[in-house]
Amino acid sequence: MSERLTINRLGARGDGIAILDNVQIFVAGALPGETVIANREGTRAEISELLSPSPERNEPFCPHYATCGGCSAQHMSPSLYQAWKTTIVSTALRQNGIEADIDPLQNGHGAGRRRVTLHVRLKDGKIEAGFMEARSHRLIAIDRCPVCVPALDRAPEIARRLATALGRDGKPVSMQATATESGIDIDIRGHGPISEKMKQRLIVLANELDLARLALHGDVLIERKAPFIRMGTAVVVPPAGGFLQATERGEAILSEYVISFCGGAKKVADLFSGCGPFSLRLAEKAEVCAVETDKDSLAALDRAYRMTQGLRRMTTEIRDLFRRPLLKPELDRFDAIVMDPPRAGAEAQALQIAQSSVGTIVSVSCDAGTFARDAAILISGGYKIERVVPVDQFAYSAHVESVALFTKSRKRKRR
Repeated sequence: MSERLTINRLGARGDGIAILDNVQIFVAGALPGETVIANREGTRAEISELLSPSPERNEPFCPHYATCGGCSAQHMSPSLYQAWKTTIVSTALRQNGIEADIDPLQNGHGAGRRRVTLHVRLKDGKIEAGFMEARSHRLIAIDRCPVCVPALDRAPEIARRLATALGRDGKPVSMQATATESGIDIDIRGHGPISEKMKQRLIVLANELDLARLALHGDVLIERKAPFIRMGTAVVVPPAGGFLQATERGEAILSEYVISFCGGAKKVADLFSGCGPFSLRLAEKAEVCAVETDKDSLAALDRAYRMTQGLRRMTTEIRDLFRRPLLKPELDRFDAIVMDPPRAGAEAQALQIAQSSVGTIVSVSCDAGTFARDAAILISGGYKIERVVPVDQFAYSAHVESVALFTKSRKRKRR
């Protein structure tokens, strides 16, 4: 049904929120202060007519905006956008009983996203590559994504070429494309095993496309040029399909805060270390113990460490920190702890840290909700939240990264 709605505020996903009969209605693409005629189904609505546009409304720069589900905030002015992203973090903290001053939003977009996952489908007899429509499984085909680094401009064409070579069986696949300093790294996902003949066909195509590396479900088919990323003074070749921070600039900003917050710590534990964006930089000044579940990422970190001169001592441990977090006696050996868990957060590990006497905790998170939950656990254990810095690494999306400093006074041992 069509409704006349006045938008009160922005929601965490970028939708405008109107109140109708004491019920929140989420209106896609609407901004605070706007009056719209919207087609409503339940609590969701889409604008059919914009009656009074907000002065904070911008013209989106991407032709696929509002259909592609990747971006949700290109229509916001810079000031509104920055306030919205900061509010996502402060609201999550407040919902967990935490009042904290939030630093200004740091622009971590830089040259753009260096990693993208493209979905590939057979549609009307034609191979198409792109992103999914918001709240839908419908593919939006694209030629390039303007929020990605220029080096990934040809990623959709590469995805289409590789999918064509795999055959027209209609099986949905995805391609993770990463821009590295030596070229594009592709990991094909969702296809399943392939024959030796198909493998050779893909290797030939990888040469034609001048890919740095081509993998299938993380298994390397060909590595023509080691796909490397610089992390401080170290050079890392991440595992195929492994985790990386979304942008080069975002990683640099997060690392600067991590190092600054660790201050003069001599021994640091880097939990959920990945392939080493923080560990390798921290090792320029401190001893580091890197702990990570994924053995391939940890192996990449260790190789980079061993090939880099001038770093302090580093140890590594493969460990599932969700099921087997570091315990208080293990934690108390360190002066500072850095943790950068996946979106699910680090509840089990935070519970152990809360019992520890470690003086400095640095929490890096890509999810405001789980960050706030884990922060509440630390605070309940006697930690004080000193700084919270939101970093806009996922530009124009509803995601925001946070890096925060927590401190606790160490109890002096009795002589």
